[in-house]
Amino acid sequence: MADITRRLGWRHLRGAPTAHVRHHRSGRLAHDGPGLSFWFRSLTASLSEVPVDDRELAMTFHARTSDFQDVSVQATVTYRISAPAVAAERLDFSIDPDTGVWRGAPLEQLATLLTETAQEHALAVLARTPLSAALADGVTAVRERVAAGLAAEPRLPATGVEVVGVRVVALRPEPEVERALRTPAREQIQQEADRATYERRAVAVERERAIAENELASRIELARREERLVEQRGTNARREAEEQAAADAVRAEAEAARTVRLADAEAARTERLAEAEAARSVRLARAQAEGAREVGEARAQAQAAWLRVHADADIATLHALTGTRLAENLPRIDHVTISPDVLTGLLARLGGPTSGAVPTAGSAPATGAEPATGVGPARPEAQA
Repeated sequence: MADITRRLGWRHLRGAPTAHVRHHRSGRLAHDGPGLSFWFRSLTASLSEVPVDDRELAMTFHARTSDFQDVSVQATVTYRISAPAVAAERLDFSIDPDTGVWRGAPLEQLATLLTETAQEHALAVLARTPLSAALADGVTAVRERVAAGLAAEPRLPATGVEVVGVRVVALRPEPEVERALRTPAREQIQQEADRATYERRAVAVERERAIAENELASRIELARREERLVEQRGTNARREAEEQAAADAVRAEAEAARTVRLADAEAARTERLAEAEAARSVRLARAQAEGAREVGEARAQAQAAWLRVHADADIATLHALTGTRLAENLPRIDHVTISPDVLTGLLARLGGPTSGAVPTAGSAPATGAEPATGVGPARPEAQA
């Protein structure tokens, strides 16, 4: 569609490269060609725009074969307007000077012309062709017949139209007939599939049998190898037991020999220790006996000398010595208290017949200590 703009009562048209524009002013041709751009006045101008590019026309129509079966044809026709001036004279390609829109529908007229012409030739071909042949080779036959018919159609060159090419997309029967026609093929395909399934199952069974035989042979071979393995393990275990027994015997002999050596060494050491202890005990006993004998002899001699010394002394001297020894062994006495009763008894005792001199009352002993009779508080007694 041309691009038209307004400027102060004038119009400016800018056409596309694929659009052929014809401008008549006052009945005379002022501009003619594709891709034009010019100014014009809408009151005196008459404009036509003819597309010169290739266009695709899709068509679908029904036909009947020689065996009275309906089929649908889908085709596409490619055409272009090769003579724009002729087409503008034969068809109404005029445009509105204000908007640039076609006032009529020229392309629809061309589509109707092409569709009816192609349908005429396709129906002529399919009317003499049975359905099976039409479905098998009808596409090529229809395409060739439609292309030849459009090329020979005199109205198209007279209108300035040139057919570039014809394509038949599909040729299909009615859905019920199509399903019926598909049934034998489907059955055959199903039979082939079933046969392939059976063959596959047979092959699978054969393979399973071969696999089972291989597994059985493998099991037999495995059992044979396990038997040899068990025998080898028994032989190895027996050999290991024998070697272990021999090693245990060697260890036992070595342990016994070591135990015997240790026992002999311990016995020898014990014997040496016993002999040394016995010798020490004998020496100690002899030394003790010798010491005891010498101590006994010394004591006997001292006792004999003591007895010889005191054998000639009188009783009073012995008593004095006894008191001295007793005083030596007594603890220290701070003071002595003599009661009258004790003094009377002592004097009466001393007044009796004696073999020696009698000390007077109140006299102190030879050692300077008072008598122990009637001793008051004193230190604890010493051992005799």
